[in-house]
Amino acid sequence: MRDIWLVSDTHFFHENILKFTDNDGNLIRPGFNSVEEMNEHMRDRWNSVVKPGDIVYHLGDVMMGPKEDFQRFWPRLNGSKRLIVGNHDDIKYMAKGSFFQKIQMWRVFADHKLLLTHVPIHESSMMRPGMTNVHGHTHQNGSPPGPYKSVCVEMLDDYTPVHIDEVV
Repeated sequence: MRDIWLVSDTHFFHENILKFTDNDGNLIRPGFNSVEEMNEHMRDRWNSVVKPGDIVYHLGDVMMGPKEDFQRFWPRLNGSKRLIVGNHDDIKYMAKGSFFQKIQMWRVFADHKLLLTHVPIHESSMMRPGMTNVHGHTHQNGSPPGPYKSVCVEMLDDYTPVHIDEVV
């Protein structure tokens, strides 16, 4: 059986994210001396849990930077990847590059009562009662109150994708 993993807002190759701070002036991604170090750390953490046959839902904002570097880097990540489109994703580029098995605006896992989106959506927009909105976009700010779960890398254990069963 293939495992399903969730992650969001990796921002691979995004140099400036290493300078972003929270409201208290703390770096949101401390400890990295370069974007290459950040990319390699997230790749190591990804591949530490995701096996080649697994499925990974990336909930948007995959990369921001040189596309040629991303093209070489992306195949080094394990798993069959599916994209839930984020506000910084170049959809045409992602689709033409065949980086993802599927590209969607959202995904419902009815059996798990999960709705995957990039941004948290209003509770009234959830498709079924009792669903949890698994999302990205909010980085270090986490989730709004209510039935929400952020899978932004800043909210995960050492930037490691989270198993769908852990979210449930």
